[in-house]
Amino acid sequence: MAAVTEGCDRSIGNLIYTVATKFPANALVHRPTLLQYIVSSKIKTPAQLEAAFSFFASSGSDNFELNDFEEACGVGVEVSVEDIEHIISEIFEENKNTILEQRYRTNVGELFGHVRKRLPWADPKIVKKLIDEKLNGLLGERTAADDEKPKKKKEKPVKVEDQSVAVVASPTQPSEEELNPFLIFPQPEENFKVHTEIFFSDRPVLRVCNTREMLEKHLKATGGRVFSRFPPEPNGYLHIGHAKAMFVSFGLAKERGGCCYLRYDDTNPEAEKKEYIDHIEEIVRWMGWEPFKITYTSDYFQDLFDLAVELIRRGHAYVDHQTPEEIKEYREKKMNSPWRDRPVAESLKLFDDMRRGMIEEGKATLRMKQDMQSDNFNMYDLIAYRIKFTPHPHAGDKWCIYPSYDYSHCIVDSLENITHSLCTLEFETRRASYYWLLDALDLYLPYVWEYSRLNVTNTVMSKRKLNRLVTEKWVDGWDDPRLMTLAGLRRRGVTPTSINTFVRGIGITRSDGSTIRLDRLEYHIREELNKTAPRTMVVLHPLKVVITNLEAGSVMHLDAKKWPDAQTDDASAFYKVPFSNIVYIERSDFRMKDSKDYYGLAPGKSVLLRYAFPIKCTEVILSDDKETVVEIRAEYDPSKKTKPKGVLHWVAESSPGVDPLKVEVRLFDKLFLSENPAELDDWLADLNPQSKEVIPGAYAGPSLKNAAVGDRFQFERLGYFVVDKDSTSEKIVFNRTVTLRDSYTKGVNVVVVLVVVVT
Repeated sequence: MAAVTEGCDRSIGNLIYTVATKFPANALVHRPTLLQYIVSSKIKTPAQLEAAFSFFASSGSDNFELNDFEEACGVGVEVSVEDIEHIISEIFEENKNTILEQRYRTNVGELFGHVRKRLPWADPKIVKKLIDEKLNGLLGERTAADDEKPKKKKEKPVKVEDQSVAVVASPTQPSEEELNPFLIFPQPEENFKVHTEIFFSDRPVLRVCNTREMLEKHLKATGGRVFSRFPPEPNGYLHIGHAKAMFVSFGLAKERGGCCYLRYDDTNPEAEKKEYIDHIEEIVRWMGWEPFKITYTSDYFQDLFDLAVELIRRGHAYVDHQTPEEIKEYREKKMNSPWRDRPVAESLKLFDDMRRGMIEEGKATLRMKQDMQSDNFNMYDLIAYRIKFTPHPHAGDKWCIYPSYDYSHCIVDSLENITHSLCTLEFETRRASYYWLLDALDLYLPYVWEYSRLNVTNTVMSKRKLNRLVTEKWVDGWDDPRLMTLAGLRRRGVTPTSINTFVRGIGITRSDGSTIRLDRLEYHIREELNKTAPRTMVVLHPLKVVITNLEAGSVMHLDAKKWPDAQTDDASAFYKVPFSNIVYIERSDFRMKDSKDYYGLAPGKSVLLRYAFPIKCTEVILSDDKETVVEIRAEYDPSKKTKPKGVLHWVAESSPGVDPLKVEVRLFDKLFLSENPAELDDWLADLNPQSKEVIPGAYAGPSLKNAAVGDRFQFERLGYFVVDKDSTSEKIVFNRTVTLRDSYTKGVNVVVVLVVVVT
């Protein structure tokens, strides 16, 4: 109590209000002491109060020395006006040039901050008054120019040399949190503070925090390092949402020089498979993360059972016989189970019967005795154990009772000395249950923090929906390039670096409900592949061109650039392309009728063949229907004096009568028509019927004949491609990762494609 009964000064009242709303919850026993210091005007400024909060947050409920407290809060320290004037004069002298340049646009807050660093206990009102007076004395009266808004300089457009790749304006200077998104998380030694309160309907608020002794024991076990965990359930393949979870947990540990577990949350033996376990470990490493240890929740089944017995002994759990339907009904009505208050000894015996397989599946569960009248439905006596006569893929047939996620997750976090338990926002309502259970068992309490899920447009991320797409053959397996599974993205040629850069750019925020556009991911993919994928030429829909003024059977080997900025003296930056009297261009690059805005080939018109010569169409051969173009006759300009505007990619016969390398191209579009198909009742009806198209007869240059699985290329004017795992000695398969066009900055959708090459 502040013991103020007859009113008080406004400044004292403001400080008292701040104490009432912001005092550290782990040191409430010391709040009366602070209030006495405020009422007696020993603490009289917001700066002193903030220092007091920091002192008590560090000391917690422990006893403290008054001398230490007073020194930390500047009690008794008097700062004279002369002292303040002297420091302000020094600061103005140090920043004089900047102040004279910016005049009244000078950031007064920065000047105030400089004063506070040197005189932390100075009266802020006096400091503000003297700074204003000093500014006025240095600059004189404000002028009309001082009140004008600064004009923004218009940037000149950048000249684009190579239009095959879009140019994006340089981003603004990143903030400190953008450079290091992990700054928001506390250090392990700070985990004695209360950051969660649990409200009950029938007892006082529970403000959970670690005791000093418990924290010291934990820090001794961890060496003070960060310990995090990535805990997927092995019931499916990981998707791009898991990439964010990996980035947060593995990234925090890496940034702080700590450790991150890969822990399989394998408490449901019916849904888990060895296939998924193997995939998860392999894809985590592909994403660039190295687990500190690989563990399983099932490694702790005995510990979890023993702690469940202890929970019953302490009166915090009971064996229940309600059916799932009855549990649902009672929860909706906020009614206690009829077995909730059964004797402890009875629950202990029944729980042992459950363990020994003496009770039928579905006839009993172990439930935590939480608060059925709580406003948080995740405190409605959650199930801790259920009976399942199913062998476990990791633990074998030793157990017939299995712990729930709500029971096991927090306990294993504590047993593994996790410092930061990080998860997505849908688990936020479970935080109360998480801490309630650890508090009930007197176990170490990790720091829990939730962040927003990563959702991407035109796809589904639910494992249940993904599993249905795969098992019902709507897609070609978990690694179908149309899926946002990490296996699918990898098969499409997306690199882990671009995925991690994409995730980092989104940030570790708590703002939920947002869906990230697919073209934002594709922007990061292009950014990397533009620098790493060598160029080559492939024609998807070949149209034969016979060059009539080039001798039949003659072949020239021309230099083509692997990179746009290739230097002529660097032989490794070039590859050879054959040029003969028979070449193939894209069918879409020819029209019978020309127009001003068309840069392709037409009768009587010239174009430049990339890295080769200009050619001019002299004749068109039509099929019997007099409409379909079968062949084009053309003449080339060996002197290159002709300067056409259009530039086409092409592929030629490398030897007389031998077709170029034959390719099969699979084009993929977005899997769903709607941006958010998961919101639709009949989401399967939203599948895009045009999401896959097979082109059986494309042509590639001979330089691709020996391409190996995983090799990436830019096919000029077509996009970025990767050699697929289906490739054989007789058939090379290329998946188109993304097109060349960058629509991220314009908000335009981008098509995704897969290509197959056949030799």
